[in-house]
Amino acid sequence: MEKMKKEQERKLEYELIRSNRKSLALQVKEDGSVIVRAPLRITERRIETFAADHWEWVEKQKQRISRQRENARRITGEERQEGFQKAKEIIPRRTAYFAARMGVSYGRITIREQKTRWGSCSQKGNLNFNWKLVLMPPELLDYVVVHELAHRKEMNHSPSFWAVVEKELPDYRKRREELKIRGREFI
Repeated sequence: MEKMKKEQERKLEYELIRSNRKSLALQVKEDGSVIVRAPLRITERRIETFAADHWEWVEKQKQRISRQRENARRITGEERQEGFQKAKEIIPRRTAYFAARMGVSYGRITIREQKTRWGSCSQKGNLNFNWKLVLMPPELLDYVVVHELAHRKEMNHSPSFWAVVEKELPDYRKRREELKIRGREFI
């Protein structure tokens, strides 16, 4: 009876996404919802067992997300407006500076408020940056700019890509780690 009760408590609600993949994977999204990604031919029972076996991990991820939300810095409308303006001045200037140093060109720069990205680079060379970068120390903003410009030479995250980043920022690993930590403050 006790074991059956525990199994019921550990039942996970999740969205199932089947695709042409080889393994099962779990994802806990920022809103706390859970996604199970599964190969096309795997049985429902195997998927349910997999989800139940990872119940504790999912709960830890949900708790981590909850703590991050509690500790997140709330941004006022005024701060957002001022931040966008500041970003529209600083980011294009830093991008032009590093592009010249790295010998790369780029297209349009767009400043946005993405929830999960600090920057991106399209195939056409257009760059997107999160305005919240101006709330970070300048060396972290520079890291994101260099990272995106490096995609103008390598549109992937291969060793060649990281070599381009490292050539410009030898301490990029430290900056990347700090961005992961500091970035959690701005949900």
